[in-house]
Amino acid sequence: MTPAQHIAEVILKGFRRHFRLFQQITAKAGQRFSQADWTGFLQDSSDRISFYDQRVHEAIQTLCQELPANQLDESLWQQVKAEYMEFLRFHPQAELAETFYNSVFCQLFERKYFHNQNIFVESTLSKQQLPAPIASVYDSYFPAQDGLRSCIRTIVASFGFNVPFIDLERDIRLIVKTFVAQSQHGRHPVYQIRFDILKSVFYRNKAAYIVGRVVSPDGQQPFIIPILHVEGGLSIDTLVTDSQQMTIIFGFSRAYFMVDLPVPSALVHFLKELLPHKTLAELYASIGLHKQGKTEFYRELLGHLQKSTDQFVAAPGIRGMVMMVFTLPSFPYVFKVIRDKFADTKAFSRETVKDRYFLVKKHDRVGRMADTLEYSNVALPINRFAPELLAELQSSIGNSMSIEGDLVILSHLYIERRMIPLNIALEQASMAEKRRLMQDYGAALKDMIAANIFPGDMLLKNFGVTRHGRVVFYDYDEVQYLLDMNFRTIPKAENWDDLLSGEPWYPIYPGDVFPEQIATFVTAQADIRELFVNLHPELLDANYWQQKQQRIKAGIVEDVYPYPLSQRFCQLYPADVGVCLQSR
Repeated sequence: MTPAQHIAEVILKGFRRHFRLFQQITAKAGQRFSQADWTGFLQDSSDRISFYDQRVHEAIQTLCQELPANQLDESLWQQVKAEYMEFLRFHPQAELAETFYNSVFCQLFERKYFHNQNIFVESTLSKQQLPAPIASVYDSYFPAQDGLRSCIRTIVASFGFNVPFIDLERDIRLIVKTFVAQSQHGRHPVYQIRFDILKSVFYRNKAAYIVGRVVSPDGQQPFIIPILHVEGGLSIDTLVTDSQQMTIIFGFSRAYFMVDLPVPSALVHFLKELLPHKTLAELYASIGLHKQGKTEFYRELLGHLQKSTDQFVAAPGIRGMVMMVFTLPSFPYVFKVIRDKFADTKAFSRETVKDRYFLVKKHDRVGRMADTLEYSNVALPINRFAPELLAELQSSIGNSMSIEGDLVILSHLYIERRMIPLNIALEQASMAEKRRLMQDYGAALKDMIAANIFPGDMLLKNFGVTRHGRVVFYDYDEVQYLLDMNFRTIPKAENWDDLLSGEPWYPIYPGDVFPEQIATFVTAQADIRELFVNLHPELLDANYWQQKQQRIKAGIVEDVYPYPLSQRFCQLYPADVGVCLQSR
């Protein structure tokens, strides 16, 4: 074996170990669902986030023991890459293995070596035939054989859930009823219909999702069937056929799915056909392959820079006290860099900020916290920076950036989906829209509270409005666990001197929060504050927050639905289903 082959084999062995362990913990999701072990599921989901970095570190340790320290023979490593490419020729996870190789190389050597001769800046996968056809990840079903209901029954049975359904025949009847009502495909005779169903169940939080599409003379339509584990057994909760709702289910503000991934590229390409507006980066991330999502995003960014001409500018809105934020107007993302110095009111360190962003990364984001892509040593062309932005960056994040020739190098960078800051959206909104936004702002707070997240700084500028009109939190420098906070009611003043004092007349300790002050701190606009108070009075009551803490301590995981509650079968067909049941 040549030195190049040996190095390539060490790296590939590290990837194989990573993917094996990744699949093992993912495979536990079905058991967690069957046992209604929600806390165990959330812990697995959180633990899995760190698997990749751990395996990369192990591979680097092995190589460092065998390679001369801090030396790079470019001709040798180009041979290593060539050998590695041969190993991946028919590898079912080739694109993931390329990314793993990049991670190892980039941590071993300096940024000046990060070009396509040494690493996979461009994937070789697109130049080869897929390791397996897309059809390998789904099964096709034909209702012409035994009828529509029998076909759906067969589809559900194929997944082998270990818990019986409470009333599967009723659920199938409601699926058919909804399918005919919502989809034009449901109007065709059964001999003109085919269902393509992904073989893997998508697990997240307290639900299992069957994902597929219907094909008819009208084309194809994707759909999702959510299944809940309620008291007494399993129950199909609804049928989602609306493309916008499906996009939200696979959205950037939700936790990653736990789903079996024998051939990730084939699965992602099937999902891409279902959700054409989703990027490859978003789809890879949504199924738990967030490192591959980073790779695909970086390729998208490089491609966009090549075909666009606009310049990076400061992001619209109020400047943050911790992050300097800029954007490229033609690209729907923002770029965030930690400032060198924080405002005096931010009494924490740079490392604390990084830890809090990672806390959110590992946590269940319940559809209310934007996912972040974290990068090191990012090189961007200097001529794409507006002069005023470049000057501001040099004064605010000088310790995190450098200029090398025609490139700006950012040593640490976060990237998020661009949203309209909530305070700006409110300024532009009608009264009816203001009410809707403040209703959803309070709902966002309640969803985060239920997930054991205290956002800290609840100013409207720290929330954004997505293109689907949802309110999402995106500023994590003051995020903490809800259980770490102490929610108090302001003590009554004992005399007029206390009331007239400019300082609190009561002691305040670290971690103290006084909910009755939230409306005052959130906004200075009287009409917005009044909406908040009227729509969400419970958020101003310390008892509400304390009760939520007690539920979390008791191990209760709240139900958070990624589709409108009005679409649940129990809401659509109360006469058939009866009372809406909550997950066990």
